Amino acid sequence: MATIIPEGDAIRRAVKWVSAELNHDPSKPVQKLVNEAVLRFDLSPKDAEFLSSFYGKKDGSASAAH
Repeated sequence: MATIIPEGDAIRRAVKWVSAELNHDPSKPVQKLVNEAVLRFDLSPKDAEFLSSFYGKKDGSASAAH
């Protein structure tokens, strides 16, 4: 099943940025990167929720423990 990404250039750039940061340093806290991306790309509350959910699902083991 494919993940549906909301339309909008800012959210696409935010996903690419967070992914690049995690590829560069996988030990970085995902939620901190998501919060930074929300500010950096001026995301709407809906986009911020999507981004948090998107990376929360990818990092299920860490988010369940915290």
